[in-house]
Amino acid sequence: MVCMTNALSELRGIVMRAESRWTDTGVPRLAMVRAEACADQVYQPMLHLVVQGVKTLSIGDQLLTYEAGTYFVVPVDVPATGQSQASGPGLPYLAISLTLDFGVIASLLANRVDAVDTPSAVCFAGVPASSDVIDGWLRMARLVARPREIATLAPMIEREILFRALQGPLGGFLREAARPGGRMSHIRRAIDWIRDHYTEPFLVEHLAAMADMSVAAFYRHFKAITAMTPIQYQKRLRLLRARWLLVFEPRDTATIAFSVGYESASQFSREYARMFGMPPAKDIARFKTQPMSENALPTPALV
Repeated sequence: MVCMTNALSELRGIVMRAESRWTDTGVPRLAMVRAEACADQVYQPMLHLVVQGVKTLSIGDQLLTYEAGTYFVVPVDVPATGQSQASGPGLPYLAISLTLDFGVIASLLANRVDAVDTPSAVCFAGVPASSDVIDGWLRMARLVARPREIATLAPMIEREILFRALQGPLGGFLREAARPGGRMSHIRRAIDWIRDHYTEPFLVEHLAAMADMSVAAFYRHFKAITAMTPIQYQKRLRLLRARWLLVFEPRDTATIAFSVGYESASQFSREYARMFGMPPAKDIARFKTQPMSENALPTPALV
């Protein structure tokens, strides 16, 4: 096994070949990014390893910081805002991710792979990656330059990465996310509905019935899993989509507000400023003075 310092160094060299957006690698479910600046997007279920630099994310009422050599789990689709920072001149932010295949995790658990109970209630906490974890990510990343080996080796290495994660401090979240009758699978039904109908109003009672829970239990579990209430979740989806539209499909603010489900342009402007730190016009003016490519501000994956 390559020592951890050398493994991270080699991994940085591979991820440096990525673009300034999440880049498909040719390896199923594996993506990487270099110099991502804006971290505002809907994160899909994944393992995310920071290879260089620092990522700061705001997820609901949580503000989380991830440094190089740490990883975190996103067990459900979640809208987040934040920034990624370079380590210094010539040392851009680098990260690599593996989209979660719950079938693979379930098969590992069926083979009696132990999942460590999560010691913290913070669902998106970052934890230091062990040398075994880094080694697995490195061998997976090497396949990017070895396409003929992908079909044979990638499934085995993917299972190893997930096996290590199940045995780590965040293993409990992975286990719960993959359990067919678990609370996360029930909450995921409601999340899928909100994402597919984010412009529409809803009743929490309907979502609770969809998740086969009482209203009180649904509200409690939804907030524990996403760090926000259902209404806050929908609001973040709307605002992320609105920001993208304002930058890349510019129309007047009221039209954008109504297109994402708001009935009041003034309420939209207030909530936009609360989330992004300034009203829509001033926020978008920043992108005009500091041009940003479409790939630098990820499209919220809403449809």
